[in-house]
Amino acid sequence: MSGILAVIGKGKDPQFVRALSERMAHRGPDERGYQIMENGSIICHESLSIIDLNSGKQPIQGTKKAWMVHDGEIYNYQELKNGVLKDHVFRTKSDSEVIVHLYEEFGYDFCNKLDGDWTFVIIDGDDYIAGRDPLGVKPLYYGLDERGRIYFSSEMKPIADQCKTFSTFPPGHYYTPKTGFVKYYRPEYEDYEKAGQDLELSLIRESLTEAVSKRLMSEVPIGALLSGGLDSSLIAAITSRLKADKGKKLKTFSIALDANAPDAIAARKAAEFLGTDHHEVHFSVAEGIELLEKIIFHIETYDIISVRASVPMYLLSKAIADKGVKAILSGEGADEIFGGHLYFRNAPSTEEFQKESIERVQKLFTADLLRADKSTMANGLETRIPFLDRNFLDVTMLIKPEEKQPKTYEGVEKYILRKAFDTPETPYLPEDILWRQKEQFSDGVGYNWIDELIEYCATQVSDEQLEGASAEFSYNSPTTKEAYLYRSIFHKFYPQVSAAQTVRKWIPKWQENQDPSGRANAAHLKAGVVQSGTGAAV
Repeated sequence: MSGILAVIGKGKDPQFVRALSERMAHRGPDERGYQIMENGSIICHESLSIIDLNSGKQPIQGTKKAWMVHDGEIYNYQELKNGVLKDHVFRTKSDSEVIVHLYEEFGYDFCNKLDGDWTFVIIDGDDYIAGRDPLGVKPLYYGLDERGRIYFSSEMKPIADQCKTFSTFPPGHYYTPKTGFVKYYRPEYEDYEKAGQDLELSLIRESLTEAVSKRLMSEVPIGALLSGGLDSSLIAAITSRLKADKGKKLKTFSIALDANAPDAIAARKAAEFLGTDHHEVHFSVAEGIELLEKIIFHIETYDIISVRASVPMYLLSKAIADKGVKAILSGEGADEIFGGHLYFRNAPSTEEFQKESIERVQKLFTADLLRADKSTMANGLETRIPFLDRNFLDVTMLIKPEEKQPKTYEGVEKYILRKAFDTPETPYLPEDILWRQKEQFSDGVGYNWIDELIEYCATQVSDEQLEGASAEFSYNSPTTKEAYLYRSIFHKFYPQVSAAQTVRKWIPKWQENQDPSGRANAAHLKAGVVQSGTGAAV
């Protein structure tokens, strides 16, 4: 995990480019590297060392003149080294190096051979290629400056004030000056009509276990987020079993306003059942509010749900990093794959349900993945996301959509995921955790967090300011005082129109209340969830 920056073209002062790269030094607190190419292009790397701690410094040179920088993890790198790259001589033991060798072996057409979460830039003389992983687990931006130089960067910070225009690099694509953007990731499931596979619960269980297993690849300590919700609890349960086979105890982490918050209660119960080394972090609403500017600076978005959830995520990741853990497993993606968001209950048809599931998976990089990466990498912590494993997606996204719809199972969301791990003889989780109703992370830490945050925002924005929002912010105009405050903070750090255009606001479909909180859905009320204070979920 790291931060990468590439400036393609002549005339940029190398020391200045290094200073630009240092704007995201938080992504790589362990080591810094850069390389000036013969044609004047420059690549920089801010490193968080996870694999090959001794010889894996970047940029990495290939066999000939190509140089590469990479952010992320390549989980099948040993398989590649022992297979299609068996005749290549490697300079390091790093997983990253296989990327430049694949380029030397196959030219541009190699991204589908990589199993992992990654971004990279390779410069080979006057030629170059940049790429991003299939779902956009790792962030990447590209831009063009006044002199025609092209930039690639893990975050907006190094390039926003350097480029006349910039944008988000699309997931599942690579870019070269000869081809432009090429979509290399074309899964069958992108066609909603292809979802016709019969349900095999054992296949769901086995493929998720394999997705977790490969993400335990590391030379440094790995922990797991454990909010007490189904998704993170399942990942923690699988990881605990895999680590127990090696005689190791898993460290798990949760955060809440206090010990009585919905997630805190559930997380403690799950951790006790799993026998993990559990750590619980508490924060106050005042602490969270005080962090708003820092959070928006780091996550580079004004999307409401992303800001709400990033505050506790940032605080928790700081506590995790302070304990010497450098990588964590997290549960993002399950709600999109299995229709777990409560608004999915209101889908007007099976077809619309499947289309929405596909779109939500495709757009995860604009919200949950952005938040999961940047709020943790702000503290030099890597997040790994098993639910978005390519093989797991191939297995689960093609299941008949009626098997995922809550109405098929008396309103229980993510029923087939729960059922796949409902093994009474050797249970993965306590029954009430396995079947606990969906709570969004920003709600589950304690309902007071959202309620008091909204109240605070109302005190910071006048009626007149909100009335003039469409004139002040013509693109993606804020419609609530909370949205206005976040947009104002974002504008202070990133005033460029291009910056505002990288943000995609998420609004749930098929429900009257447009607030992105899960509690805005009527299904949450019908389930009998306590709404006041930090009451526990029933």
